Amino acid sequence: MKTLSRVGISLSPDLLEAFDRLRIRSGARNRSEAVRDIVRDRLVRESAASSRGPMFGVLSYVYDHHTGELDRRLNDFQHRHVRRVISTTHVHIDHFHCLEVVILNGTALQLRTIADQLLALKGVNHGDLFLTQAQPGLGHHHHDHDDHHHPRPRRRSRPR
Repeated sequence: MKTLSRVGISLSPDLLEAFDRLRIRSGARNRSEAVRDIVRDRLVRESAASSRGPMFGVLSYVYDHHTGELDRRLNDFQHRHVRRVISTTHVHIDHFHCLEVVILNGTALQLRTIADQLLALKGVNHGDLFLTQAQPGLGHHHHDHDDHHHPRPRRRSRPR
């Protein structure tokens, strides 16, 4: 493990109290861990904002499925971007509204363009895109794959 550098920060009592509440809610064991998590998150977001490299995006949006032809338009849109769409999850919220979560891959510009176009469709009430990428060198923990198991998908047999 690399050595850690110790730094000091000054916070007002109100800000420190709010930070401690955030730390407890987040599950961080101590203030140092919480600060590292916040710094990492900000660095990943900054990197994602300017990255030209491969990214992952999570686009979530709520829409009114009674809006004329919107279901078809959303489906067509995802098919037009089939190289970027990895997975989609669809949830029925109530009689009128659905939530979709779409996992994407591509450059930040590609993913923002896709998100902007989809969120602009009539009947999409609101949504947001979260971008992320693996950031070696930002202090992420390393683990051997012996520590946990990644199940492999089972092959389906073909009908005879």
